Amino acid sequence: MALALLTGCTALDDESPRVVVGMSDGVLATDPASGYDPGSWLLFNNVFQSLLSFPAGGTEPEPDAAKSCYFTDGRAQVFRCVLKDGLRFSNGDRLTAEDVKFSFDRTLRIDDAAGPAVMLSTLDRIETPDAKTVVFRLKVPDATFPSKIASGAGSIVDHRQYDPGELRTDGEAVGSGPYKLDSFDKGEAVFSVNERYQGNARIKNSGVRLRFFRGDQTALEQALVDGRVDVAYRGLTAQDISDIDLQTGKKDVDVVEGSSAEVQHLVFNMNDPVAGKLSVRRAIAYVLDRDALVKEVYRDTAIPLYSIVPAGIGGHTTAFFDRYGGRPSKERAAESLRADGITDKVKLTLWSTPSRYGPATDQEMEAIAGQLNASGLFDADVKSVAFDQYERDIAAGKYGVYVKGWVPDYPDADNFTAPFFGKGNVLGNHYENSTITGELIPRTAAESHRTDADGLFGEIQDIVAQQIPVLPVWQAKQYAVVRDGVHGVDYCLDPSTVFRFWEISQG
Repeated sequence: MALALLTGCTALDDESPRVVVGMSDGVLATDPASGYDPGSWLLFNNVFQSLLSFPAGGTEPEPDAAKSCYFTDGRAQVFRCVLKDGLRFSNGDRLTAEDVKFSFDRTLRIDDAAGPAVMLSTLDRIETPDAKTVVFRLKVPDATFPSKIASGAGSIVDHRQYDPGELRTDGEAVGSGPYKLDSFDKGEAVFSVNERYQGNARIKNSGVRLRFFRGDQTALEQALVDGRVDVAYRGLTAQDISDIDLQTGKKDVDVVEGSSAEVQHLVFNMNDPVAGKLSVRRAIAYVLDRDALVKEVYRDTAIPLYSIVPAGIGGHTTAFFDRYGGRPSKERAAESLRADGITDKVKLTLWSTPSRYGPATDQEMEAIAGQLNASGLFDADVKSVAFDQYERDIAAGKYGVYVKGWVPDYPDADNFTAPFFGKGNVLGNHYENSTITGELIPRTAAESHRTDADGLFGEIQDIVAQQIPVLPVWQAKQYAVVRDGVHGVDYCLDPSTVFRFWEISQG
């Protein structure tokens, strides 16, 4: 695959005001070898540059710090990039192939449990034949590698400013992206325009102030109404948006809707004495009413999801709809249980965590438990614990049914399959399928033309729908609420999940 040069320049009005963005997430890391959460990647995508990047509305990566990138072999195993001339970091240091190699080697060497090293597992070694050329040699064919390095995992750091074996903990960052990080603390991060930036972004403001509300939706909502925040991004529920409309009379704010590939699943512990039974999982699949859930809990700010690969991503199918239907069926659920000799109500606990996967997660789990109980086939309840405890308990195998959300690292079906069903998957539910792991996933990764992998992804989705290690529930729409006079946010809301500060203007 050859990626042609896309030229771009920076256009900046020095008089344009600094935009204030509020979100309920925090930023867990300023070091790209560590952060693997939506807030941290928002920072990385604006402060650091990658060889490739995703254009607004696009899912195919294009050159950014590189002027060209392409696979040099027919097996998607050797990937070569040539850097643009004159690249510099925000502190004035030159950016060369040495920095690119250092950045990837460092992420893999540190191998932080909360970082993106897992995304680079196919990388064998990096060669730098000259100051502008980088050659990635992969262990196995991986046609998704361009998308991976276009994500936050591909952030390039200054080798003079970062320790090769230790994470940076001073809250500072040195990159070559559109913005500089001026300051960072628990309450906010302040960004100014990087005048040395050379990339595709056309910057339309003089800087951004990012305020963290850390799960306090009421405070975020009020800050928008009071004018202390220009843009509210992530964390507002459908009810919050409705409340803002009522308070302002829809005169001072606008709701901007965009597409999203964020998904949420019920996950089943295959070793659990109850959830480990296929008959139970099938009964839940027959009873779940996704339409009612997204209407009653999410006020249509999400859409029902019927497969592990969401709509809008190449290779998407409707495997669960095809097998279990779009309307709940108590009769078929009962048949599944009876065939396994289960005649009593199935006692279940649905485990939740209050804010990590969205502010309405607990309410959603209560609604699902209500649907199960209304069928007369289940005796379900809900328990919610803080995220740290939640993750420890999942790792210890204490939960039978629990919720997991996923915001993709890059917009390819691989990112909705390999992390869930490949080796060392992120679900912790003891599901293994040798056909998926040993045959189908490697074959999808070898397809340089991604549409050629659609049939293979369809096979994966069919197997998952048959065995139900996870049950897809919904796919999000993206929303931001903006005050009048704020423009460009619609270019920040697409399946790439890149929130582009540079697109936002005010006035």
